[in-house]
Amino acid sequence: MAATRTFSIIKPDATRRNLTGAITKKLEDAGLRVVASKRIHMTRDQAEGFYAVHKERPFYNDLCAFMTSGPVVVQVLEGENAVLRNREVMGATNPADAAEGTIRKEFAESIEANSVHGSDSDENAKIEIDFFFKPEEIVG
Repeated sequence: MAATRTFSIIKPDATRRNLTGAITKKLEDAGLRVVASKRIHMTRDQAEGFYAVHKERPFYNDLCAFMTSGPVVVQVLEGENAVLRNREVMGATNPADAAEGTIRKEFAESIEANSVHGSDSDENAKIEIDFFFKPEEIVG
């Protein structure tokens, strides 16, 4: 199978605790390669745009507030079946349900502050990558 790409965010709860390197190591140890990465402080407009799919959900405003509460690291990851591999290493959204050894089991503080985001499909990966990165910023 050819290498594919996915999108990842290391969330404010993790950057606040200086876990960027530890999380990136887990991703790399799982066979994913970081081909683009930048630390940003997401604006409210960026958060609202990125999470627009959740606009009608009761957690939308809290999610946008959380994602703008501190720096995040946005990344493009590349590897064989990248979306699935990233989701496996992240673990279940609720850290209580996450498997041992996953990022969320090891680092998440709660279901909301669960340390990482990852694309859920190849189609969404492209949309999410394009939201934060210009093609020339991705160096594979």
